[in-house]
Amino acid sequence: RWNADGQLEYLGRADEQVKIRGFRIEPGEVQAVVAGHPQVAQAAVVAREDTPGDKRLVAYVVAAEGVDAGELVQEVRQFVMGQLPEYMVPSAVVVLESLPLSVNGKLDRKALPAPEYATGSGRGPSTVREEILCAAFAEVLGVDSVGVDDSFFALGGHSLLAIRLVEILRTHGVTISTRALFEAPTVAGLAAAAGAEQVEVPPNAIPQGAQAITPDMLPLVDLSTDEIERIVATVEGGAANVADIYPLAPLQEGLLFHHLLADGGEDAYVTPTVLEFDTRERLDAFVRALEKVVERHDVFRTSVMWEGLRAPVQVVWRHAELPLEELHVDVQSPDPVQELLTRVGLSMDLVRAPLVRVHVAAEPGGDRWLALLRLHHIIEDHTSLEILLGEVEAFLTGRAAELPEPLPFRTFVAQARAGLESGEHERFFADLLGDVDEPTAPYGLVDARRDGMDSNEAMAALAPELSERIRDTARRLGASPATVMHVAWTRVIAAITGRDDVVFGTVLFGRMNAGPGADRVPGPFINTLPVRMRVDETTAVAAVRGMRGQLAALLEHEHAPLALAQQASAVAGDVPLFTSILNYRPNNGLNRETTELLDGVELAFFRERTNYPLSIAVDDDGTKIALTVDAVAAIDSEAVAALVCTATESLVSVLERALEGGPELPLSAVDVLGGVERRRVVSEWNDTAAVVPVGTLPELFEAQVG
Repeated sequence: RWNADGQLEYLGRADEQVKIRGFRIEPGEVQAVVAGHPQVAQAAVVAREDTPGDKRLVAYVVAAEGVDAGELVQEVRQFVMGQLPEYMVPSAVVVLESLPLSVNGKLDRKALPAPEYATGSGRGPSTVREEILCAAFAEVLGVDSVGVDDSFFALGGHSLLAIRLVEILRTHGVTISTRALFEAPTVAGLAAAAGAEQVEVPPNAIPQGAQAITPDMLPLVDLSTDEIERIVATVEGGAANVADIYPLAPLQEGLLFHHLLADGGEDAYVTPTVLEFDTRERLDAFVRALEKVVERHDVFRTSVMWEGLRAPVQVVWRHAELPLEELHVDVQSPDPVQELLTRVGLSMDLVRAPLVRVHVAAEPGGDRWLALLRLHHIIEDHTSLEILLGEVEAFLTGRAAELPEPLPFRTFVAQARAGLESGEHERFFADLLGDVDEPTAPYGLVDARRDGMDSNEAMAALAPELSERIRDTARRLGASPATVMHVAWTRVIAAITGRDDVVFGTVLFGRMNAGPGADRVPGPFINTLPVRMRVDETTAVAAVRGMRGQLAALLEHEHAPLALAQQASAVAGDVPLFTSILNYRPNNGLNRETTELLDGVELAFFRERTNYPLSIAVDDDGTKIALTVDAVAAIDSEAVAALVCTATESLVSVLERALEGGPELPLSAVDVLGGVERRRVVSEWNDTAAVVPVGTLPELFEAQVG
């Protein structure tokens, strides 16, 4: 509406779209599917928040005449699961005699009864540990009771709730591994697996206002007085502005290595995000909110110091002013966003906090403004960026009081480094990789120390029908879509390297075993670790089951240094174990397709890079699955994307036939060449006069044509 001052005021949405677990859902779409069930006479689907912070979809139905209400609940859920993605399936189905209506004949939402989230087992706990687990399941899932044979995920659990479950159990003295939760998600299964030791993290011992810092104030790191003085000298304001000093997490050590390798030049792990604002006033408000978020979280006020020290450390500043630089973009520039990126570059001084920088410029020819937000990966990951933007929005909309108390990043560092002392990481990777003596390097590219500046992208979306087939097949095999895509990528890597025994990197979420509140702590939690598969020794079905087990096992080692895994193999130390990675990421928030981030704020540019010559990101928004292949210039990224699409479709077809009683074909029987690619290999490249492009498919030419 227009107000008396001639300003346009935003009142709200005209539709009923809601956001649940990071997904935007229109309840009307779900309601239409529920109403389509032949035994449902009437239906209504609403989003309820009976427990603060836990919003769920609930379907209310009126059964058709002569239909048994008890049977209808399960039938409706199964019916919806066959047509909609998991995140759109109602958590509960309530059968009513009639839908309550208001005096105007519309649905009376307030009169709808609270649902009872059903459980599937009536068998009660028989031990104290089972009692604790049943109570924790019920609390996290929002149900009245849970039986010992009930599955956490079948009752609506997901990865974020899994983190909360682990945290609640820890407060009751029951420690479970995330691997156990995924492999045996019932109370009975977890009761048998519980009992891992907890890591006690000593508190920060630097008092407020300290004018000098002594070694005994730093329980997480061993530093001499001289080393402390060198560190304090780099902090603006001296010792009084030092809040904490502790070591780097294993992933941070790897990121520092690549930063030093850049030697002041372009850094592969500076993440640029360009936002477009409709007014300068809105830009200024955003920056003020960003400053408050930086003040809230210690990791955003952290610098890294290494010169003159036995080992690098990270230093938390009590106060770190957010740098803001205003630039001028040429009015004749055809691409203001690219000019801003080029002028600022991707180098960053890690010794000065905060490792968050803002550069702004007026967009030529209008009132709009651009802001380049740069964060170094050594203090953030993709989830951290989403946390940051979410808290900025809370400050802008007056909801800052609702934000939870910030938690320190030091807890995660202590947890991650404690795993290095047990020797479990070494034993696991020695068993997995001990006999691997050659790198898996697609197209023979073994340089994994690049800055990512010469890479090119190719994007491809899997057909909606194929995405649903992937989900259905994974569900029938007791696996996840991520597992199926890992196997498809395995087949592609085997084809383009000509190897039967392949290793590649997988990106791990990193927050499953990271301590209390890890889902809301910004910082670099993610990690890249190797997976291995012998393509010539397994069927497609066995490959999925084997990959599922291997990915579950990796969760217990998700914070192990990649260098440790490399050392456990028999590959020479100066050669990388692998040079390709896969990143499967549920797109719950910021992604390449995001447009409007906040009211009046749009995403103009966002890109994450790596040092690997070939990487693939599999983006899953719960409805569709899309691929982004990022490769150095020598590799045809579009050709690789085509191979992955073909391999995925072929793999799903092979799995479907096996599940329907057909033969279990070997994984090597999964096709990687589609019609176009096959013609290129068989016809075009089989001409002795043809020139085969470097970095396209030479191994396939040799392996499949001969």
